[in-house]
Amino acid sequence: MMQDWLLRFWVSFWGVTAEMAPWLLLGCLLAGVLHVVLPRDMIRRHLGGKSLWNVFKAVLFGVPLPLCSCGVLPTALGLKKEGAGNGATVGFLISTPQTGVDSISVSAAMLGLPFALFRVGVAFVTGILGGLATAVLAPDGVEGVRSDEAPRQGGSGTGGKIGEIAHYAFDDLLGGIWKWLLGGLLVSALLGSLLPADFFAGRSWASGWSGMFVMLALSTPLYICATGSVPVAAALVRAGLSPGCALVFLMAGPATNAATLAALYRALGRRVTVIYLSTIVIGSLLFGRAFEFLLDLSPEVAVHHHGSSGGIVHGVAAAVLLLLFLRLAWRGLSGPPRRPQAEPAPAARPVATVEVPVSGLTCDHCQRVLHRALSDLPGVVRTQVDRLHGRATVEGHGIDRAAVIQAVRQAGFEAAP
Repeated sequence: MMQDWLLRFWVSFWGVTAEMAPWLLLGCLLAGVLHVVLPRDMIRRHLGGKSLWNVFKAVLFGVPLPLCSCGVLPTALGLKKEGAGNGATVGFLISTPQTGVDSISVSAAMLGLPFALFRVGVAFVTGILGGLATAVLAPDGVEGVRSDEAPRQGGSGTGGKIGEIAHYAFDDLLGGIWKWLLGGLLVSALLGSLLPADFFAGRSWASGWSGMFVMLALSTPLYICATGSVPVAAALVRAGLSPGCALVFLMAGPATNAATLAALYRALGRRVTVIYLSTIVIGSLLFGRAFEFLLDLSPEVAVHHHGSSGGIVHGVAAAVLLLLFLRLAWRGLSGPPRRPQAEPAPAARPVATVEVPVSGLTCDHCQRVLHRALSDLPGVVRTQVDRLHGRATVEGHGIDRAAVIQAVRQAGFEAAP
């Protein structure tokens, strides 16, 4: 009995991995190309004003970017620091974590192209509405602070750029979400091996408004990766869950979690946070219902399972993806990558050690973001970020606690005074 179940579990796990892997790897590569080709300050340069047009530009920039909620928050707060208005910042925050070139490609492969396109449209519309509502109801009159961020130090030749693309795609991007992806694959395989194909069929709470409220309640407080949640949603749909409920799960989950809301409240205030959360909650429910209405009118756009995971390309891609997971797991055992430290200050300046509690560190990507931010402080000799215990330690010449706390908060996390 146990052997039969393990076999079903492995078949389900390999099938969903092979189905997703080619599109995920392609999406990561496209994200790497965007990262290298686009100038580093392009987004901030175009969103530096406070006009309503900047809300549209922020959403246009945000929809294809492969950032989950933990990665988008520091980026959005950086936009705010550069002078972007509240409206542009909120529009970017709403639209970006719902989609991304990697998430879009995986959604098209596992849930169908109509579902993926509708998901992109939902992210765009809700980002625009939330940004405009914020610009009108919670305008800001404080000028942003100019950044002293250095230009990207990438390779100048073709080989250097290819290496930079691969590094961003398979180290930075995949390294920040691989645990959530693997978790999503395991949960999807577990559901596929345990749930009958019609488990949700005929159950009143698995469709309509009731099912959407259930998905909303489950996904809003938790951190859910936009890409890693797709296999779970696909497994639930195959078991009979309403596609509209799956859309609510995929929309509200990546865009909200307790850490994001707490940091947003501290950075932009209660009114902006209320507008942000209200836009996602109301938008996910209305668009989830609209998608089910569209399915009733046009059954040919129904969410479907492609079933094309048995080819050689899919098998090779699945093997490559699992090997990348193993590599990232091995790298994680040695802690975050070390960055070159600043030159030591004169001996007259004493070496100080500052330790601060930090909240909002939800994944390895958060840990690396904070590690880089602390390493850039003047006079730093050594930094250590302990995500498990929520603690950051900085050693350096002339380091003071106020500077460390400011760096933590500018990176998008909460630091105790």
